[in-house]
Amino acid sequence: SQAAKMKLKHNINPVLLQFINFIVLVYSLVTYIPWYILSGSKQAIAKAKQVKARPVNNKPGGAYRSVNSLHCLASVLYPGCDTLDKVFKYAKTKYKDKKLLGTREILKEEDEIQPSGKVFKKVILGKYTWLSYEDVYIKAVNFGNGLAVLGQQPKTNIAIFCETRAEWMIAAQACFMCNYQLVTLYATLGGPAIVHGLNETEVTTIITSKELMQTKLKEIVSQVPLLRHIITVDGKPTTWAEFPKGVIVHTMASVQAMGAKADTGNKQPCRPVPSDIAVIMYTSGSTGIPKGVMISHCNIIAGITGMAERIPNLGEKDTYIGYLPLAHVLELSAELVCLSHGCRIGYSSPQTLADQSSKIKKGSKGDVTTLKPTLMAAVPEIMDRIYKNVMNKVNEMTSFQRNLFILAYNYKMEQISKGYTTPLCDSLIFRKVRMLLGGKIRILLCGGAPLSAATQRFMNICFCCPVGQGYGLTESAGAGTITEVWDYTTGRVGAPLVCCEIKLMNWEEGGYYNTDKPYPRGEILIGGQNVTVGYYKNEARTRKDFTVDENGQRWLHTGDIGEFQHDGCLKIIDRKKDLVKLQAGEYVSLGKVEAALKNLPLVDNICAYASSFHSYVIGFVVPNQKELTELARKKGFKGTWEEICNSPEMEKEVLKVLAEAAMAANLEKFEIPVKIRLSPDPWTPETGLVTDAFKLKRKELTAFYQMDIDRMYGKNVK
Repeated sequence: SQAAKMKLKHNINPVLLQFINFIVLVYSLVTYIPWYILSGSKQAIAKAKQVKARPVNNKPGGAYRSVNSLHCLASVLYPGCDTLDKVFKYAKTKYKDKKLLGTREILKEEDEIQPSGKVFKKVILGKYTWLSYEDVYIKAVNFGNGLAVLGQQPKTNIAIFCETRAEWMIAAQACFMCNYQLVTLYATLGGPAIVHGLNETEVTTIITSKELMQTKLKEIVSQVPLLRHIITVDGKPTTWAEFPKGVIVHTMASVQAMGAKADTGNKQPCRPVPSDIAVIMYTSGSTGIPKGVMISHCNIIAGITGMAERIPNLGEKDTYIGYLPLAHVLELSAELVCLSHGCRIGYSSPQTLADQSSKIKKGSKGDVTTLKPTLMAAVPEIMDRIYKNVMNKVNEMTSFQRNLFILAYNYKMEQISKGYTTPLCDSLIFRKVRMLLGGKIRILLCGGAPLSAATQRFMNICFCCPVGQGYGLTESAGAGTITEVWDYTTGRVGAPLVCCEIKLMNWEEGGYYNTDKPYPRGEILIGGQNVTVGYYKNEARTRKDFTVDENGQRWLHTGDIGEFQHDGCLKIIDRKKDLVKLQAGEYVSLGKVEAALKNLPLVDNICAYASSFHSYVIGFVVPNQKELTELARKKGFKGTWEEICNSPEMEKEVLKVLAEAAMAANLEKFEIPVKIRLSPDPWTPETGLVTDAFKLKRKELTAFYQMDIDRMYGKNVK
């Protein structure tokens, strides 16, 4: 079984192991009845077995809906709150003096010189200082009014290019109130992509931080001719004199002061309507040019309505830690869910998250230890990192400690798969691991890329909480599916949220049909109020990815292939497009990589391959026999054609040639194949690896080279 494969290996004497198993069995029998009566797990086990979504009709390809919204999709969080400014006003009235946004004060900054001579910046941080709902509301009102003083008009664009912090959310709320269209750009985007986003949206004002202004913006500001105002959220930078003429730098505080003084009594505020654009969110494109997704007020509200329904008992007792980029739909949605339900949001960053994080001075506390959050969102890469760190620590333990941990781990894995809990193991064995995330996490939300079954199970076991794995796109306002908290299965993304419906469309080229048995399969289409307006200034792409049916329902064609299982939960099984998101979140267009390398004299054919569970690209290459034989002769390698192709030495030589060509073609570092397999046999239609038109059949190539893929990604191949 899958659980057996994920169990950890121990080296305990078989006789002793039999004795331990007997003790565990007796303990399980003695504690089962009181646990069953007191823990309420009877209901959880029953809920886990229930059907979670059903098709709305019996036709093949019929849309699936959550059993909680079979007759009507949810679209509004609170009655009458159909725009984001109304949602915040409702929350402000309800939770007035409650803490909302928290930031840690910097007590001390130090330079730490490493043995290599590198200098690392380390910080000692104090307690969290909090702004209440009322404080944030006033700051947002003043900032919105201040922007109006600077000439910002309703329904015009304004950009935010800033790290995740309280000021980001304050600025966003100000824009939602005043009906300014907020253009979001990742702080990690490269220069050309930032220039493209700012010029395409014709922004005159950008909100940023001192650090980003002095690093990223400084180099490109001269390429953005319409830019007039730069607003820094954290005080005035020291070097801003060299900016082009006509660009004025303000601080957020000075704009808020302007807004507080402004006479807005006579002016009728231009409030948004549900169909107005709230955010233009730039997302990575396959060609390297990012696309701006237009997300309306009603899109976001529908999305967060669906997400909130999957988090039981969400409310004032919850604390969320915000550290992922707010320019990403996952983080923005998660924080808006929290803000609308009276939760606290404490800000952090990947560099200060945990006690061991790179910027935290040894001996001082990371953000999770100080904040003790109950809710946290993470991308798989972060969870994988935690998994590897903990497993490295386990391997450093004494033999007794390690075996004790492994026994508890394997025992809990078995109990989880049956739907049971293990309070004794949790408090005695896993308490220390749980403290790595503050010790209070009750739900971990995961999205952005697929999460491996082993990592998901590890998080369930060691952090003693469910992992809500979700599936959504920027184009669906982040909403699609999320697993329910009592669903401890792995490898699935859950049932459709109550705000949307999902259907599967046949993809003949890939051989996926919604009539397949035992489960219907096909391209995932998402429909509902959360499906966005389309791409900014890109009508052709909008028409390609979005359709409207005869009932006026808007559908997003995701390009992902899914299957609906017996209980209505979705499993992602393939990708229609050749765009793959690497583990760290970068998008790689396999076609682009192949196009850059295909014309080399050394290459007859090439297929690039990437996996969302790994951080690099690999490739299969059919080399040109004459060119490779000549290269082998130059390097002094003797052997048959098969021996040349199977030689690790020759693989390295070909990789060098590919890397040079990739650099010359301006491929990003993460797009360049790191490992390759040289194929002695050409790919012909007869082999089934290419079509009659010699187009690559990715699915067949993947199956054919599966052992090589496992080898190149460091898996044990038997």
